[in-house]
Amino acid sequence: MKKFQRELSLGLAILILVVVFTIIEPIYISPGNLIDILDQTVINGLLALGISFAILTGGIDLSVGSTFALTIVVVGSLMAAGMNIYIAIIMGLALGFVLGIINGTLVAKMQLQPFIATLTTMSIYRGVAYIITGGWPVLDIPSEFRNLFITRLILEIPTSVIYLLIVALLTQQILKRTKLGIYLYGVGGNEEATYLSGVNVDKTKIIAYGICGLCAAISGMVLLARLGSGEPATGQGYELDAIAAAAVGGISMAGGKGDMLGTLLGAILLSCLKVGLVVVGVDSFWQYIATGSIIGIAAYFEVIQNKFTGINLRKA
Repeated sequence: MKKFQRELSLGLAILILVVVFTIIEPIYISPGNLIDILDQTVINGLLALGISFAILTGGIDLSVGSTFALTIVVVGSLMAAGMNIYIAIIMGLALGFVLGIINGTLVAKMQLQPFIATLTTMSIYRGVAYIITGGWPVLDIPSEFRNLFITRLILEIPTSVIYLLIVALLTQQILKRTKLGIYLYGVGGNEEATYLSGVNVDKTKIIAYGICGLCAAISGMVLLARLGSGEPATGQGYELDAIAAAAVGGISMAGGKGDMLGTLLGAILLSCLKVGLVVVGVDSFWQYIATGSIIGIAAYFEVIQNKFTGINLRKA
């Protein structure tokens, strides 16, 4: 029970939100609205799973929204030009990974602060997306590509939800069952000690940011399939929601703590809240206040938890 205390708390919070919004507006619990919540979770959940890797190393990635947009316009442009959809998807995944590797290299090799490094690439990647399209949306997205992500399965659940669960499972396995996962926790928990133990800290950071970019690329292709067009302005502000989901899910903003199950539940919680606010008629502008408040509360919860841990250790 203690091991999964955070996840159980998140599950309880999700249940409370569902009950409260259902009492206010019964349509909230309708099957169609629950599917909408899952749809909302996919985009932010994929971004949050990726950004969790960067945060675990003690860093941050503010460029996920721009990576998201650049992947959309590149993949969309390639398919509109006649490229095979599967080759275009592979190119998109490779692009996201490379953009993440660039971020990781700036942080690890050039020793830039993660905030500054990814703030720089956030602007550059967005600018490249505008240059490629001239500011115009990418159209003529093949229906075959769209069907890969929007086809409805049993209970009308879209295939993109399955992809989210697969990515969550794979990333959780990376963290819990591979050396890379051990190194990620070590770098975030105590970078100097991890380095002295023989771990290649720079390589670990670079791979973490690469995975972050890869998840952003997958998320971007999901949205491209849903909309059937690619806007270079897409993804602005998405990094805030991704950070919020990770923070709520228990990923320590100082690095070294957390897992992907918590991040996934954090993304579901945010989706429940946002959809609920819309259903009960609250102005969408309040979503920004709610998201910011959630980040602050999650961070403060972590501070309180660390204080209690410290007190218990001193007593021991």
